[in-house]
Amino acid sequence: MERNGEDDVADNRAHLTAPSDDDDDGGGGDFEASALSSNMFLDHVGEVVLSHNSDGLSWKLLESIHDEGSHCLGIKLDHKVPDKIKFSDMYAVELTGYGSIHRSNAGNICFGKEFHGYEMFRFKAHGFKKSKTQPCLWVPATYTFGHKDLSTCEMWVNQVNASLNREVGRPKNLLVFVHPLSGKGNGYRNWEMVAPIFARAQIKTRVIVTQRAGHAFDVITSITNNELKSYDGVVTVGGDGFFNEILNALLSSRYKAPYPPAPFDFAQSVGINGCSVVHNPNETVSVNSDQNEDDDPLLAIPQHNGLGSSNLRTYHQDADFPLPNEWFRFGIIPAGSTDAIVLCTTGARDPFTSALHIVLGKRLSLDIAQVVRWRATAASKVEPCVRYAASFAGYGFYGDVISDSEKYRWMGPKRYDYCGTKVFLKHRSYEAELAYLEVESENTNSVSDRGRLLNRVQALWGPNKSERLICRTNCMICNTKPVYTSTRATRPTPYSRPEETRWLKSKGCFLSIGAAIMSNRNERAPDGLVIDAHLSDGFLHLIMIKDCPRASYLWHLTELARKGGNPLNFEFVEHHKTPAFTFTSSGNQSVWNLDGELFQAHQLSAQVFRGLISLFASGPEV
Repeated sequence: MERNGEDDVADNRAHLTAPSDDDDDGGGGDFEASALSSNMFLDHVGEVVLSHNSDGLSWKLLESIHDEGSHCLGIKLDHKVPDKIKFSDMYAVELTGYGSIHRSNAGNICFGKEFHGYEMFRFKAHGFKKSKTQPCLWVPATYTFGHKDLSTCEMWVNQVNASLNREVGRPKNLLVFVHPLSGKGNGYRNWEMVAPIFARAQIKTRVIVTQRAGHAFDVITSITNNELKSYDGVVTVGGDGFFNEILNALLSSRYKAPYPPAPFDFAQSVGINGCSVVHNPNETVSVNSDQNEDDDPLLAIPQHNGLGSSNLRTYHQDADFPLPNEWFRFGIIPAGSTDAIVLCTTGARDPFTSALHIVLGKRLSLDIAQVVRWRATAASKVEPCVRYAASFAGYGFYGDVISDSEKYRWMGPKRYDYCGTKVFLKHRSYEAELAYLEVESENTNSVSDRGRLLNRVQALWGPNKSERLICRTNCMICNTKPVYTSTRATRPTPYSRPEETRWLKSKGCFLSIGAAIMSNRNERAPDGLVIDAHLSDGFLHLIMIKDCPRASYLWHLTELARKGGNPLNFEFVEHHKTPAFTFTSSGNQSVWNLDGELFQAHQLSAQVFRGLISLFASGPEV
């Protein structure tokens, strides 16, 4: 490009102030944050005074035409230009060499000549800005600064990098799994879209593109603790089911928790002597081929030689890789069919938003449910099999839809609408008995309080707060320690005094049974299954839909699909907040849906562990 007007640029004011000897704080010659300032050119804006502050960069326009606004045919044009970026919102700065910087020429904006350019040395600051219409949507933003002196640009890059290196919690080394066939087959394409963000942030990534079902599971279970600890976290590029596979791989190989508590009659029916049995990490693992599960590594069943007192274990962890672990985090870049976990933890189903949460080192605690299958069928022997879920466990309608949709994967996400319609028209109900652990604050169990169970919350925050306290960034409920303990599964330890707990039971024919660990917002349910379910409060939301006329069930589903709806406000809906429950099928069986993965079970028990894992996320803003 011609360097027209270069002499003007060379003569522009340019000064760089450094601290004097009196200002030296003994920090090895580092500049004070407020002491670095110089005249620069900001691309597509004009000449600015750029300042390095304690919390970020700020700049002020020097050209008065911008202060006064420009005009086109007598109409004043508003040029609102960002004037700062915080280091907490910046993930990289890089020197980009010699090239064009475009200076605003607002007087000619009406005639298609908005900018004219100069040649100079440049550096770029990479961060993000929030969408004006969707606050949870983060859009990558780049600010390009120019100066005629290369050493000035280099000094700025070094100083900004030093500030970014002081930001705590940001990952340096990540293990990335890419599911190439996830959703509409967007897994690899989505990773290629966001990979430059990780490269600019100087994050090392070991990328594994899975070649078969269970590939990621095998890698995680076989990797040594020393190698795993060399990573700051695991990132999955795929859907909820793919994340579930990797979550189970990590927990099944490194986290041995007690089985969930259970009422005495349930424990007797499955042959448990006590409710604190844990599976032996040294047990051999085989696959139950009778259930056609040989293609799913997550359904491997530990083989027990009876469940006598020798099988009673105390809580055990891998000392080299303890959990909960705030340092080691999971990241999810959405590429699935629903991506409910991403929507609940970032607020946006967007690969760039998720990638920015990861590189900026955001952290969010997440509840995890432990689900134990005791019998696969009514006739089977005791065969405890442990699975973990992060978002949802569903039976009946939810299980039938996911089971039927496996035959139509070629349809992509539309298969859920097609199979959902088929299952709805069949209107199958299933006989079952459930027992759930009573919560102290629960005085009633369904429609009279619409399942809100907020006595304790009102005691904390006052009666004037909204009935629906939605989980969001810096959620008060998730960040508050438990206010009651006798019936809370807040720690991974067995219930030592089961006589202090109270189990309530519900038996009948159910169209669906759901246990929501989070709200599970998605495109088909904008408010989720339970609008005020929280990410880290130690509760499951047990939702039981009793058999009812098809029209009534359609009304419920319609409310579920409507923003602002109230799908729990029906007489045939039971809703309970509980830390644990048990399930026994009494007739024809459906299948369980755990985070989008199939799980056959005639008898199971479940409990939630509060804040067991951490995600690279900050929660939705609304």
